[in-house]
Amino acid sequence: MIKKLTSTTLALALSLSSTAYIAAAADDTGSVTSIALSDSGVTVDGQAASTSSTDAVYTGADIIYYEDGHDSSYGEGTEADAHESSEADEHTVVTITEPGTYRLSGRLSAGQVAVDLGEDAATDPTAKVTLIMDGVDITSTVAPAVIFYNVYEPYSADEDTKGVTDLSDTGAQVILADGSVNEVDGSYVARIYKEGTTKKLHKYDGAFYSRMSMNISGETLGTGELHITGEKEGLDSELHLSINGGQIYIESQDDGINTNEDGISVTTINGGYLHVNAGLGAEGDGIDSNGYLTINGGTIVTMANDRSPDGGIDADSDIAINGGTVIALGTRNDATGTNSKQTFMELSFASTQKAGSVITLKDADGNELLNHTAEKAFQSVTFSSSELATNEEYHVYIDGVEQQYTGNSFGMMGGGGVAGMGAGGDFTRPERTDNGTAPTGQTPPTGDFTGGAPSDAGSFNPQASTEDQANVEGSTAFTITSTVHSFSGISASSEASGKTRVTFSVNNGSGVKNVVSGGKLVLDSITSSVDVADEDIQLTITDVPSESFSSSILLSEGLDALTLPTDDGTYQLTVAVVSDNAEYTGTAQYQFTIGGLPFTDLSPSDSAYTAVKTLYEKGILVGTSDTTFSPNANVTRATAVTALGRLLGIEQAETTTFQDVKQGSWYSGYVGWASSNEIVLGDGSGNFLPNSNITSKQMDLILTRYAALAGIEYTSAENDSEDHALTRKELAVILAELIQ
Repeated sequence: MIKKLTSTTLALALSLSSTAYIAAAADDTGSVTSIALSDSGVTVDGQAASTSSTDAVYTGADIIYYEDGHDSSYGEGTEADAHESSEADEHTVVTITEPGTYRLSGRLSAGQVAVDLGEDAATDPTAKVTLIMDGVDITSTVAPAVIFYNVYEPYSADEDTKGVTDLSDTGAQVILADGSVNEVDGSYVARIYKEGTTKKLHKYDGAFYSRMSMNISGETLGTGELHITGEKEGLDSELHLSINGGQIYIESQDDGINTNEDGISVTTINGGYLHVNAGLGAEGDGIDSNGYLTINGGTIVTMANDRSPDGGIDADSDIAINGGTVIALGTRNDATGTNSKQTFMELSFASTQKAGSVITLKDADGNELLNHTAEKAFQSVTFSSSELATNEEYHVYIDGVEQQYTGNSFGMMGGGGVAGMGAGGDFTRPERTDNGTAPTGQTPPTGDFTGGAPSDAGSFNPQASTEDQANVEGSTAFTITSTVHSFSGISASSEASGKTRVTFSVNNGSGVKNVVSGGKLVLDSITSSVDVADEDIQLTITDVPSESFSSSILLSEGLDALTLPTDDGTYQLTVAVVSDNAEYTGTAQYQFTIGGLPFTDLSPSDSAYTAVKTLYEKGILVGTSDTTFSPNANVTRATAVTALGRLLGIEQAETTTFQDVKQGSWYSGYVGWASSNEIVLGDGSGNFLPNSNITSKQMDLILTRYAALAGIEYTSAENDSEDHALTRKELAVILAELIQ
């Protein structure tokens, strides 16, 4: 039996005080049919069960299982999924064929309870069966121990409910009788094909399974228990699933709970106590919805596989936490949606935390909100309760040692740079004016400058290493805001732990570079500021924000052992001293992209996206920050000429023509080249005005002069347009056209 309580602050009384769902205990006539299970013979209302399939309850049907001895035309199963007929024949199948309420009790050491009201039941609102679990102990070694085949389905598999369902009328109803303890130990059925095709005839992955939407509730007190042990998955529904009360404990080799209609299914938890220890095999999420996960109440403690990139909570569409208490542990939890009505906190640790670690969360006054002992190793935690609040300071402890974080799921904290993005090195950002006019003392320009414009909102900065910014000190104050819920790079605070802080260098100080689609992340070397054994340094690659990819190794395994992502996106490399090292602590983070752009303010649907991506991958343009491009911000004259020079690969040349161009500045060599070739002329008074914004007509004039110099054709696009301050995305489109 699964351990019921894993947190000293989460008393079982908390779950019992959650919203209770009291379901009807009888059908419309008020009758309840009693089914007593026994290896020596099943009884129905005290009489031996019928063996006729025309009766409401009968025994003797063949159990559906994956039979051995077949070739690949039979199904997708392997030898490990197959069973001999002699094993299947040992099972007693109790089949329910008519609507009604059935109270189950007793034990079957090899058997199954199956509900099948016929193929037309899905569209019949009266085809409803309620199973009252009242002291059931049933084991199946070849298939699910409890399965709903055909009952009423109030929803369509094509209907996207956006995460909201009401299953009070669904045909598959389960009630956990007060005071009862129910044990369901089940197997699964690998995919079996319809004869002559590869279409699915049977496939049932969970120990407790429903082909239709299923609703599980407690009785009045909510003290009934359901213990599910899954040889593969635990509790499954092919469409929707709601848990409203009672106490459910799941142990499974794969996913603990799964609802599997892609983009449609909704797993809803409204109340009760749910404890899931999943992924005891090679992989497995705690709760895995192929659509939505909505938590409105109850107490939920979930654990995932601690070796594969799985999470305590996982949903392909959205996760909404609107109430209850949630503690989800995994290697990589899916991100909770910001539309959640209850405050939540997501913690991503720099290295794996060992099983038995005590996670403590305190507020600024030292009040304890969470004290939880992890039953499995983990690297990711999602926590939510009604006691959490935004704009409040919290402190996180592991085994009594205060933790610090260095970033959040969207990048480095405090403007920490990412190699290839943002300012770095010896670069100095140009001086900005505040009112959009020329700098003090300068007169309205002439020549190729035709007027002032709003001040520049960012420039195209040279690529530079940010090695010194990757090893940031971090903060021990975890403050949740309306937009910040996630904290990453978490490790022991050196001050609190008394450990020596270690800094890291990647690729001999050059950091991590972005990768073009189809390319490979280059990790040639990882070095540390003090001598730390390779087996005490962990490398982790995760996607940003926290979603689905995670790969971790110890440095002693060799850099080639690290699984690299293949999908385009934004990723983060974390290098950290393992949590249980007695002498050292420290972490470093490096963000990089594969393929697509890392900017949150520029989507693939934007008209300038392709142009920006082309120039970004060539190193011509970078962002105004790690995650922003500022497409509608204006462009300075220095920026425009520098970007053009980089695009053309010109040889830089300093100039003394302009008194306001400082030699050796980041743009002076490009302005010198443009001036010597009479591509730019300045304001006619010896000034270039590098920090003033360039207009569309000025840029058109510069390109016209360059085209004449280079002997190429250039068609002006400004003849019929009004002069305006050029934006960053407009400049990107103009420059991209030059290299097509």
